[in-house]
Amino acid sequence: LAQVQAGVAAHDVVVLGMRGNPVVTRARKALDAVGVAHEYLEFGSYFSQWRRRNAIKMWTGWPTFPMVFVRGVLVGGADDLQKLIASGELKGLLKS
Repeated sequence: LAQVQAGVAAHDVVVLGMRGNPVVTRARKALDAVGVAHEYLEFGSYFSQWRRRNAIKMWTGWPTFPMVFVRGVLVGGADDLQKLIASGELKGLLKS
């Protein structure tokens, strides 16, 4: 959890994910497409580091990956991120 907390504190946008998850890739590509720099923290694959991922899930209360943080706040997953981008809210959150 210390790695996640440090990353979230140090970067405006952080994506927590896992190798081999296409939804994580979709979220990262969506950020790249709108020119939003982000820090990516990867926690294993479907076959490894599940205990670390479970600890993160319990800490955040969010059940799936990716987890997207904007300015220290968990905004949700890939679908939630897409909605923020489409509505223009993401740019607003980053300007404030």
